[in-house]
Amino acid sequence: MTAAGERLVPQPLQGLRVVELTHMVMGPTCGMVLADLGAEVIKIEPIDGEGTRRLLGAGAGFFPMFNRNKKSVAIDLRRPEGAEAARRLGASADVVAENFKPGTLVKFGLDYKTLSALNERLIYVSHKGFLPGPYEHRTALDEVVQMMGGLAYMTGRPGDPLRAGTSVNDIMGGMFGAIGAMGALIQRGITGRGMEVQSALFENNVFLMGQHMLQYAVTGRAAAPMPARESPWAIYDVFTVRNGEQIFLAAVSDAQFKAFCSAMGYADLQSDPALATNNQRVLARPQLLATLRERLASHSADELAAIFEAAGLPFAPIRKPEDLYDDPHLSATGGLADIVVPDGEKAGQTVKTTLFPIAMDGSRLGVRLQPPRLGEHTRELLAGVGYTAQQIDDLREQHVVA
Repeated sequence: MTAAGERLVPQPLQGLRVVELTHMVMGPTCGMVLADLGAEVIKIEPIDGEGTRRLLGAGAGFFPMFNRNKKSVAIDLRRPEGAEAARRLGASADVVAENFKPGTLVKFGLDYKTLSALNERLIYVSHKGFLPGPYEHRTALDEVVQMMGGLAYMTGRPGDPLRAGTSVNDIMGGMFGAIGAMGALIQRGITGRGMEVQSALFENNVFLMGQHMLQYAVTGRAAAPMPARESPWAIYDVFTVRNGEQIFLAAVSDAQFKAFCSAMGYADLQSDPALATNNQRVLARPQLLATLRERLASHSADELAAIFEAAGLPFAPIRKPEDLYDDPHLSATGGLADIVVPDGEKAGQTVKTTLFPIAMDGSRLGVRLQPPRLGEHTRELLAGVGYTAQQIDDLREQHVVA
């Protein structure tokens, strides 16, 4: 608690230094997780800035989303003086995170072997497309591994593979990298030595598919794509109701089916012996759903939401991402926080971002540092690893740093 009695937001990784040589989503997600948990995260960017600062369309939110709570230093690694500055920063770190192609950082002396020789306590987190093996030379993207790893098949309709609607593997791959880093930190506390941690898009996607793989292994029946799956519950679907609105409704147990029938006034369905158990209802699902679609069509989505909420039944309005800015739960619980956009047409403007989805000691982990402007912390950070003010000025004049 503070002197004023306010609750302090936990920062369990405070005092930890992370140097991030990352771009796009996967590596920056790892750094964001560690930063949100209190670590000092230093983002080493190219002299002209990390590419996501300039993305349009679906990529426009990448940089402000995944780079809050970080410091930026801009360095030209292609220059020997720049690579040396980056090595000094890397050697000063507890954790280095990177997501370049295998072998890329060796030529700059920023690989695990080189940096760990300078700091044996270093934990080095590599985010790749594939773990070492036959595929490791391939260039991977989230969409690539979704297609080859079964997720696109499971998401789309039969014969129409469809990538998931967000950067699932990039984000989770970065999270797994952060989990590995924290595990390695605990091990370092025991042994005094760091280690290399590897996280990969393909293996992440395969992990997500594990439940479907095991369904096949256990039952001998292959999992069907989600739109064509054999549902284990009869009422578990999206319904189009009055004025074309849509709502997801579910009743996944015998007790919930009784509550549903009671709340909706469907005594005939509740008393029908052919619908007495879940498995019976699943066998009768096509006709039951047809009946329900006809009856529910006269209700509005709001009416059904109120009925289901009062009855304690699962339901969900169908929303677009932008609708979440007006979500009363997110507003009431502090699930959104202000950030200042660092680049692009809205540079300098304040917008809302989503926070890391956990609470610690009753508090959400908020925004301590705005997404950094390019090179915003270059002078401060280089001074911290032994550069004089004159040396930093010289590097700036030579366009080695910005």
